[in-house]
Amino acid sequence: MPKIFQTLDKVRPVYDVVYKVVLFICKLLLVADILITSYAVLGRYIPFIADPSWSEEVVLTLMSYMAVLSAALAIRRGAHIRMTAFDNYLPKGVVKALDILADVAVLALGIIMLVYGWNYAYTLGGRGFYVSMPWLSRFWMYFPVPLAGVAMIIFEIEAIYTHIKSIFVKEAEA
Repeated sequence: MPKIFQTLDKVRPVYDVVYKVVLFICKLLLVADILITSYAVLGRYIPFIADPSWSEEVVLTLMSYMAVLSAALAIRRGAHIRMTAFDNYLPKGVVKALDILADVAVLALGIIMLVYGWNYAYTLGGRGFYVSMPWLSRFWMYFPVPLAGVAMIIFEIEAIYTHIKSIFVKEAEA
């Protein structure tokens, strides 16, 4: 195996840590979603429990975080939607080139999400407030987009590296 790949493989534990952190955040968001939704439902049907007015907006915001972050996690696992129907009929080199092209396109999407998402979160989100929580900026409603953009960029860099490495390093060497 070329020395450059041995050196770059030492960074892989960082990707593992980032993946575990994002996965843990998604788990926390799911638990918070379930607890808040359960509390809101109980508040509607049990007279002595107050129905919080903020629950719907918070649950929707947490769901948007989970949706985009879990999509970034799918990139690392290679579980995102992709067309593989013709992979068996195309030469392996063409399939690898198409995989790299697809990864570069998703990397570009991650960069766009980071740049434009931050712009929207900072400008549009910074001007508004949640209806049920006027003290909380809508920045937090738009922030999942640039956050997921960062995660997508990190995981796509790893995916592109893995594809390039597979071109130069045979399976038995790895």
